[in-house]
Amino acid sequence: MTVHRAGDGTIYLDGACGSEEAEPLLALLIATPGATVDWQGCEQAHMAVVQVLLALRPQLRGVPASAFLARHVAPLLNRPPAGGAARLEA
Repeated sequence: MTVHRAGDGTIYLDGACGSEEAEPLLALLIATPGATVDWQGCEQAHMAVVQVLLALRPQLRGVPASAFLARHVAPLLNRPPAGGAARLEA
C-alpha cells in the first residue's frame, strides 16, 4: 500500500499512488484530524489522490519525489483555497 499512517499519526504517500489510494487517504485524513502528510516519497499521484489533498488541505511535509507534482501540484496546495476550505466530519 502506498498510503499508510505511522505510529506518530503522520500519513505517508510513497511510490505511485493510484486511484485506489484516494479512498484510504480520505479515510485516514478524516480519522486523524490535523495529520501531516509526508509526500517526499511520492513518485506519482493519480488525480483522485490530488483531489483529496486539494479538498482537505492537510499540512504537507517535504517536496514530492515527482518533478511534476513539485512543479504543478505543490503550488496549488500551498495557497489558500478559493471560496473557503472544505470541512468534513466523521
